Amino acid sequence: MKKWFAIMAASLLTVGMLSGCGNSTNGGESSNIIKIGALAPLTGDASVYGITVKNGIEMAVEEINANGGINGKQVELEILDEKGDIAEAKTAYQRLMKDKCDVIIGDVTSKPSIAVAEDAAKDGIPIITPTGTALDITKKGENVFRTCFTDPFQGKVLAKFVSDNLSAKTVAVMYNTSDDYSKGVKDTFIQTAKEKGMEVILEEGYGNDDKDFKTQLTKIQAANPDVLLIPDYYNRVALITKQAREVGYTNPMIGADGWDGVLGTLGDSNVSAVNGCYFSNHFYIEDSEEVVADFVKSYREKYNEDPTSFSALAYDTVYMLKQAIEQSGTTDKQAVVQAIKQIDYKGVTGNIKFDSDNNPIKSVTILEIKDGKVVLNTKLDV
Repeated sequence: MKKWFAIMAASLLTVGMLSGCGNSTNGGESSNIIKIGALAPLTGDASVYGITVKNGIEMAVEEINANGGINGKQVELEILDEKGDIAEAKTAYQRLMKDKCDVIIGDVTSKPSIAVAEDAAKDGIPIITPTGTALDITKKGENVFRTCFTDPFQGKVLAKFVSDNLSAKTVAVMYNTSDDYSKGVKDTFIQTAKEKGMEVILEEGYGNDDKDFKTQLTKIQAANPDVLLIPDYYNRVALITKQAREVGYTNPMIGADGWDGVLGTLGDSNVSAVNGCYFSNHFYIEDSEEVVADFVKSYREKYNEDPTSFSALAYDTVYMLKQAIEQSGTTDKQAVVQAIKQIDYKGVTGNIKFDSDNNPIKSVTILEIKDGKVVLNTKLDV
């Protein structure tokens, strides 16, 4: 997530819609189109995430249509703005069902994703959240999938990384007590760290509106753990890491995919705060693999911006649905669900299969911040 988020978030954006699903009177097998519905927060506090998801979806659909569509049918896309609100998300979902969409992508953040998954489970429609990380999302129904990692999965991977790759013996944690994402990563990290023989010497919490973290960080500095875990989003991570260096903590700090964008938030004068830090992510923007390089090149050409992990996950989600529909040879809901369960997909965010809980089995990219730049450190399979 780069500097463009600040620009995008400040601009006014209304509902993004391309050839709405309701424009065709015939759904399903009799239609000459395949209808994809999508939900995303295009306005409101979470719009920085929703907009980049929208970009990834739209780019994939345009590519697919330009190359003959799916099973010879063009894709019709409808994206509705749910404003980051649970009630709005449920209403938007019902609108997509009324418009007879064949599959649905959504939601973007975890709480609306859980609410929509509950409704989708009753309807049996194939639905994939590109970015909803809460563990409970895919537990709502056999037709509910996700493209991203779960929060606990990232916690497990990070604990394994700091033990095996950084040889850490002691760790501390600072986490957001108001945020399910932060707590989900933290809980599994601590559990796995103890299983790996590391000592968790401090566990410090803070509130969602806090700006001053020096009380907690001073305690952490005095304890001097080998590694400090900060499982939060990039805007708050920028504040914490800068203050950590100010109180004298010099060891590595680590985080999950919420760190993506921290360099742009810190600005050029403060990037040294995160030098020697690491975070898990879904892909590396400078990866030399052809599928990644082609995606990044096309995205930059289309949007004049760098893609984020959210746009990459959304892009892969569309192509996974394409592969599942082609393999099943139909848009029948149950047939597509079964095809997704059996998928073996190679994409921008990794080679993806699904486990019995409809969560992806794929490698995790560990990125390192070195000399003010994000570089690839390693890829881990867990």
